Amino acid sequence: MKRLVLLGGGHAHLFVLERFARQRLAAVEVILVSPSDAQVYSGMLPGWIAGAYRLEACSIPLAGLAGRAGARLVRQACVRLDAAARTVETADGRRIEYDRLSIDAGAATAIHAIPGAATFATPVRPLDGFIGAIERVFADAAAGRECDALVVGGGAAGVEIAFALQARLAVIGRRDARVAVVGTAARPLDGLPRIVQWRARRLMRDRGIEWHGGRRVCAITADGALLDDGSGLGARHVFLATGAAAHPWIAASGLATDREGYARVDATLRSVSHPQVFAAGDCAAYATPRPKSGVFAVRAGPPLAENLLRSLAGEPLRAWRPQRRALYLVSTGTGAALGARGVVGWWGAWVWRWKDRIDRRFVERFRASGDGSTR
Repeated sequence: MKRLVLLGGGHAHLFVLERFARQRLAAVEVILVSPSDAQVYSGMLPGWIAGAYRLEACSIPLAGLAGRAGARLVRQACVRLDAAARTVETADGRRIEYDRLSIDAGAATAIHAIPGAATFATPVRPLDGFIGAIERVFADAAAGRECDALVVGGGAAGVEIAFALQARLAVIGRRDARVAVVGTAARPLDGLPRIVQWRARRLMRDRGIEWHGGRRVCAITADGALLDDGSGLGARHVFLATGAAAHPWIAASGLATDREGYARVDATLRSVSHPQVFAAGDCAAYATPRPKSGVFAVRAGPPLAENLLRSLAGEPLRAWRPQRRALYLVSTGTGAALGARGVVGWWGAWVWRWKDRIDRRFVERFRASGDGSTR
């Protein structure tokens, strides 16, 4: 009996479980290790913040999906990985041995890069903590308490959060609440077409969202943030949507990693140092480098599933080359969205409807009936 451990309930592993549900493996035990029994789809979270979705509509139950695939769900976080001993250690002290390991645990937020952030700010990752912090903003707003919010990071995640917060606070009746964004680039959405950046900046100005471009946050305090120009921004709630960071247990595992600590994989998504280990999503450093984005985690799902099956069967693996350009759809919190692919950009209500259809279809695809097996 071989044992396959799926470490993390990320986007790529959803496709693995879906494939295994169709193609049960004889003489293979499958264990899914995840700190949560549901994956909250990050693409729909801004819509939840803005009030377009219930949180349940953004969630994919992992227990049911694992049950259909014949996998056992261990609801625990990984605290240690020993690639030489082929073991995963979980937060409750369990040591799980494996014959094959697939890692799709996402990335962390680089919270320790800013003094005070670990104490006074909430990172976007992990999502459970972020969701709780957003709910506290709404509770403060509804109770008439101070609810000013500062988002650190001017990329797609930070801009979406700011738009969504402003929209929801307006619905609650707190148009007096301050929503601000700090980004190191001159304009929001750095890396997307300039016309989309300009449109985002104009929308932020029209909705009263403060943009502090070309600035860095030097420290976060109980009262807000200090910037590199010596100024300060007051805020009761500070959210970090800054760069991703690798999980420290990957760097300490013995796996080959890149300079930032992400697991290096070849074109088959197999570790370049340990052939029993595969990785995909934000925790992986692909042979063909790509940005940390859910788009590439989703695209890696089917080839990861195929190569796990082939590895377990002793068959040759197939190479995968991620697409060069990705589609980016950024919601603006009021039934409209911005879109970009390559150098082309667009916006409008129709872009939101397009995004909404894509997101709903993705979540519904992986909803599974049944409770699965949880221990």
